[in-house]
Amino acid sequence: MSNPNSPYDIIRTPVITEKAGDAKDNLNKVTFLVNPRVGKIAIRKAIESVFGVTVEKVNLLNQKGKRKKLGRYEGKRPDRKKAIVTLKEGDNIEVFDQV
Repeated sequence: MSNPNSPYDIIRTPVITEKAGDAKDNLNKVTFLVNPRVGKIAIRKAIESVFGVTVEKVNLLNQKGKRKKLGRYEGKRPDRKKAIVTLKEGDNIEVFDQV
């Protein structure tokens, strides 16, 4: 499968944690789980088009899935990619304010 075309295929879900909340309040940074096959430019365009904000910077993290055991069975959680997006001063995404 090639790169997704729709912005809704690129952005999977917002990350709602205490650390992400502190970054939102203090540094105007929001965190999303994104499709692992896309790059910074596609993520920037998707967030700007979906939420109507101006993105200043995008940082990416690739997280390897942990190995887990249940009795004699072993499995692995899926790998995931996080995007930490710095918004222009004064811009806001309402999803994070409702938490």
